[in-house]
Amino acid sequence: MRGIAVNLIQVRDRIELAALAAKREPEEIQLMAVSKLFPASMVEEAMHAGQTCFGENYVQEGVEKIQKLAKLRPWLEWHFIGPLQSNKTKEVAHNFDWVESIDRLKIAERLSAQRLELPEILPLQVCVQVNVSNEESKSGVIIEEAAELCDAVAQLPGLTLRGLMAIPAPSTDPLEQRAACAKMKALFVQIQQARLDDRGYAYFDTLSMGMSDDLEAAIAEGSTLVRVGTAIFGQRPAAKD
Repeated sequence: MRGIAVNLIQVRDRIELAALAAKREPEEIQLMAVSKLFPASMVEEAMHAGQTCFGENYVQEGVEKIQKLAKLRPWLEWHFIGPLQSNKTKEVAHNFDWVESIDRLKIAERLSAQRLELPEILPLQVCVQVNVSNEESKSGVIIEEAAELCDAVAQLPGLTLRGLMAIPAPSTDPLEQRAACAKMKALFVQIQQARLDDRGYAYFDTLSMGMSDDLEAAIAEGSTLVRVGTAIFGQRPAAKD
């Protein structure tokens, strides 16, 4: 079984090749290691191999991991990427650096207010999640409502709006993969270009899309952040009930 360090090298090589094929600089694309359901020890192993950005889907598990690795906190950047319920926002606001799964204003308002309870830390960096493939099973705002939600989120004092996130419908067809990602890129550019003078969009620079199976398509269409789990950590354990 290959180690995490070797897997990280291979994933970074994939990112570099995809970027060069798209005539982009590899440094434009950040790698997030999705560590959900993997132990804190594997996060630490990945960190020692140079990985600093990690993604978690479940609030309790993520917070426990962050606290367990508290000694490494200055070197780690924690993103919450799962669906978020109102009763869990405080733990996320107080522990994570980013939330990429904002899909309704109520959640954003709670996160903003709860982040402001800790004036010594920076605003929470957030992305609005878009349900680009209109899947009933997926969270996210529909494309037609994304700009309106972004405008509202951009005004909240405890948050910094950084961009958009999407989880396109799974496909093994590279053309289908690219089509979904191209929709997201077009939406991102449309929102960004219409608000160049809006201070709430001063840091709107992140397009989070692409995972282990479709990162090449996502990078070809402009992704700036890819979320990779199995290609780094191996097969994910079954979720606990």
